[in-house]
Amino acid sequence: MPSDTPGAGAALPPVRRIGQSTMLAYGFGAAAYGVKDFGFSTFLLLFYNQVLGLPSAQVGFAIMCALILDAFVDPAVGFLSDRTRSGWGRRHPWMYASALPIAVGWVLLWNPPALSQGALLVWLFAMAVVVRSAVSCYEVPSQALSPELSADYDERTRIMAYRYLLGWAGGLTMLVASYGWLLAPAPGQESGLLNRDSYLGFSIAGALAMVTAILVSARGTHHEISRLPRPDIQRQTLGEHFAELLETVRNRAFLTLMGAGLCYYSAQGISFALSNYLYVHVWRMQGQEFQWLAASLFVGVALAFFVAPRVAKRVGKPAAAMAFMGGASVLIATPYLLRLAGLFPGPDSAVMLPLLFGIFTINAACSVSSTILGASMMADVVEHSEADTGRRSEGVFFAGGFFVQKCTSGLGIFAAGLILALVGFPEAAAPGSVPAPTIDRLTIAFALLYIGLGFGAAMLYRRFPFGKDEHEARIERMAGG
Repeated sequence: MPSDTPGAGAALPPVRRIGQSTMLAYGFGAAAYGVKDFGFSTFLLLFYNQVLGLPSAQVGFAIMCALILDAFVDPAVGFLSDRTRSGWGRRHPWMYASALPIAVGWVLLWNPPALSQGALLVWLFAMAVVVRSAVSCYEVPSQALSPELSADYDERTRIMAYRYLLGWAGGLTMLVASYGWLLAPAPGQESGLLNRDSYLGFSIAGALAMVTAILVSARGTHHEISRLPRPDIQRQTLGEHFAELLETVRNRAFLTLMGAGLCYYSAQGISFALSNYLYVHVWRMQGQEFQWLAASLFVGVALAFFVAPRVAKRVGKPAAAMAFMGGASVLIATPYLLRLAGLFPGPDSAVMLPLLFGIFTINAACSVSSTILGASMMADVVEHSEADTGRRSEGVFFAGGFFVQKCTSGLGIFAAGLILALVGFPEAAAPGSVPAPTIDRLTIAFALLYIGLGFGAAMLYRRFPFGKDEHEARIERMAGG
């Protein structure tokens, strides 16, 4: 087995259990992405459509266009991070440098100047690019640390469990603060989500939370720099760079996870983007009920933290990820389909919210468990590729995975905008004012899309080409030279 402290030029991480303080610091950095993701996915379409009055389809299109640049930014950051050489290693310079641009871009995104409709769309596109690019400069190198901290098959699932637990905790804390304080309704209002002035405090709080998470994580893992792999890098021409990148991303296991991620994260993106529409207009939630909703989701995430590693250890990561993803798909659609059939309690029933939140809790446990295991399998792909190519490409692989994650707020928002336009959902609609047939069309479209995409992800997770035995045998061969 490899030693605990790889020297210069070493390319294989140690097989070890990570200390608790390091694990907490590393995982806490994901809170920055959690804050960004919940803000982007849950409030951005609502803000530019319902608050600023831009057409939903145009808002979705502007946000999706930012994905075109992401297709270049994410792999570029991953590739450059893999090849960075400094006294602070390959990843930490990027992590430290990203904090200020993320904060500035976030505040500007939610506080546009007085502009025409067309100029507002340009502003949205430009600020979305700034935020996405800055987040890439943190999240891609940060995620690339996960396979470098330990080569142990089960420890990588534990690492990802901490990362997702604390990432969701950050996002849900921001969600609770938004519903209960930052975007709370003024006296006499049923909902405060349409108060434009409230978004200034919302944006500043989010920026401070992201900067804090990034700097605490970078500083808390700084002592690990001397342990991390430092593979030798040869000088190459630009053509050789691209040839190497293409060879790397052809890896079958990587492509399988990319396909699964594209299906799942697109479904999640649609769900997040439509969530406030569904909560307010289908389930008629208001005030304190949103905080109970956030609490139920966090209970589900906490369950995933304990359940995912144990189930994966028993049945293997691919089978567990498939089962969790299939369960999540059925659970999220069930209340909406039962409602259409007249079998789910209505908003006037005292049992509706407890039943709904119970389903949401189990759904969150299943969906987060599947993403924990997907990320853990992505870490294992690093050595799978290294055995074939002789190169460690953590940054490239996690850049691909991160690009797919950002589809939650790109393709998902675009699809949600199209759905709202196709079902004829009115702009700036007050709760209770939307016609019942429009609500029905919205719930049908949402449920069927989520089930289809979710089952597509489940089938792809099951086709992942190797498990624990193959991984451990590969590590032993590589450690033996």
